[in-house]
Amino acid sequence: MWAEVLLLPCRAGLRPFLPLRLRHRAAGAMRLQSPQFQELFTPGLRSVAEMFEKKNYELRIAGGAVRDLLSGLTPQDIDFATTATPAEMKEMFTSAGVRLINNKGEKHGTITARVHEQNFEITTLRIDVVTDGRHAEVEFTTDWQKDAERRDLTVNSMFLGLDGLLYDFFNGYEDLQRKKIRFVGKASERIQEDYLRILRYFRFYGRLAENPGDHEPSTLQAIQENAKGLAGISGERIWVELKKILLGNHVSHLVGLMYQLDIAQYIGLPLDGNLEEFERVTKNAQKLSPKPMTLLTSLFKTKDDVTSLDLRLKISKEEKNLGLFLVKHRQELTKAPGPEPLRPYQDFIMDSREANTTSKICELLKYQGEEHLLKEMQQWTVPTFPVSGHDLRKLGVSSGKDIGAALQQLREEWKKSGYHMDKEELLSCLRKVEN
Repeated sequence: MWAEVLLLPCRAGLRPFLPLRLRHRAAGAMRLQSPQFQELFTPGLRSVAEMFEKKNYELRIAGGAVRDLLSGLTPQDIDFATTATPAEMKEMFTSAGVRLINNKGEKHGTITARVHEQNFEITTLRIDVVTDGRHAEVEFTTDWQKDAERRDLTVNSMFLGLDGLLYDFFNGYEDLQRKKIRFVGKASERIQEDYLRILRYFRFYGRLAENPGDHEPSTLQAIQENAKGLAGISGERIWVELKKILLGNHVSHLVGLMYQLDIAQYIGLPLDGNLEEFERVTKNAQKLSPKPMTLLTSLFKTKDDVTSLDLRLKISKEEKNLGLFLVKHRQELTKAPGPEPLRPYQDFIMDSREANTTSKICELLKYQGEEHLLKEMQQWTVPTFPVSGHDLRKLGVSSGKDIGAALQQLREEWKKSGYHMDKEELLSCLRKVEN
């Protein structure tokens, strides 16, 4: 199946992405042959497309899925946009016996249909009538450009017809090729519609931009002038975006920029964040797949910084405990000199009563940049102490207090052996003491 791509507008000399194998057909138009695009046409999508075509409603792929397809990637999630109103879609699907699910998005114009065991999330074209920086009151439209105008970034504002035609009103394809992240229209207007777009800008910069520091000065100025608006955004929404930023590229640069542009104070980060430590940790851990909280903790100087972050962002209990653990142990729990550098970490795990201590230790090793020790730890199986109270009773130790003391004594011997002594060796130690 051939997919034709029309760039609206298109500039001469635009170099296409190599994975798409674009072929020129005429000035301003190109034909695209993309396996990723062809893979979208499941029985479910074909069925949905037929329904819309019969009713003469336009249906196109929207937003991030278009960006991914043009980058040669298979989209994880696909959103669709249409000229049909929610009421028209409901009537069409209901008449065809299609089950509708998740009606929470209906007031915003989104209908989710279940077709051939596949969910299709389809949203009516919209115009933002009233915005308060967090939410928007919308009005439905049939104007594709008006809908594109209300989207955040140019690379997220494109539509792709099911015939392969690309509708690009704001040079999003060119920005995608050149790895430029720009707001649609005026940056300040887009930001004031939803202040979370400040963090979305950073997130997509870390995902798509090739080099740090390649920002338009006017964009950074608009971000700084509107940074205070983030104070009114819920912590949960901020944390979702911040975690994605921490998992992207140019992390040290972007977090430093958050401090430079006065953003940090509004999203729960400490005013005196340790940027030098953050840069060191992100550099050492970049190939070790650290958790977002592992990187973020390097900004913190005390456990109070973790508590403050939790109050603002409502992080999970697991994330908070990891942050507190790293702040407490990052300096005192380090590798041992000599032939057994991993022993302090192993001893800590064996002495701990918590079930997830090993995963915390792995994050600590990532924080410390100990790549080789991390590999050893991930391959290490926590040994099971081979002696039980039942074994001691067989030897005539009957008092619970004596059993507890003996077990503790044997655990220390086991620990000294590097957890290698077996049951008989340990019990023989106990017999020698008794004799």
